[in-house]
Amino acid sequence: MTKRPDGKLKVLEESDTLNPHPERVIDSLFREHDFFDTRDLLQVKYEMLHRVRVEGWSVKQAAEAFGFSRPAFYHAQEVFEREGIAGLFPHKRGPRGAHKLSEEVVLFIEKVSDEEPTLSSSSMVKKVNESFGVKVHPRSIERARNRHKKKRPAPP
Repeated sequence: MTKRPDGKLKVLEESDTLNPHPERVIDSLFREHDFFDTRDLLQVKYEMLHRVRVEGWSVKQAAEAFGFSRPAFYHAQEVFEREGIAGLFPHKRGPRGAHKLSEEVVLFIEKVSDEEPTLSSSSMVKKVNESFGVKVHPRSIERARNRHKKKRPAPP
């Protein structure tokens, strides 16, 4: 195999598309052609789906050749059919952002923090609950306040 561009590994890591188990990919295309890269998770998943859909491989055969379980194959197939290639990007688990802290609530926290800078996060929790009927954790308030501090211009 010829040497791949040095920057590709860094890009794969930064985009969370670095295959954590490239050694499990035993498909002949990846072993015989430089175009195919076992480290590129998107390419590996796409080619696995291609082998089944276009070339008629069994799910078991493809999953084994590309280093995945059958449930992982079916998940990749489902998201690919629903979202296209973008669906093959790994999705981070857990909540995505401050789901209880709407823009309106964050603006309220920022305003009250500016007016009462010594107000504790626990007291702010009560104010948010009274004003919006939303229960938030004091740590969520602290994070919102810290983001607000970072946005403010430094005093002259």
